[in-house]
Amino acid sequence: MERKLISAAAVRALCGGISDMSLWRWLNNPAMAFPKPVTIQRRRYWREAEVLAWLDARAEAREVA
Repeated sequence: MERKLISAAAVRALCGGISDMSLWRWLNNPAMAFPKPVTIQRRRYWREAEVLAWLDARAEAREVA
């Protein structure tokens, strides 16, 4: 399932119910290193595996700190 694409709404829900503006900020902040979307017919989709890996990396970084 590494190729599964999810919508912006699904990404926001997966990331704890963040707003569309928060998602935009994460995408435009290089320090966040948030996965870039794939655009299909003017809609944004993310690879679910990349978003989950990003969330796992942030959780591990918090545990170390």
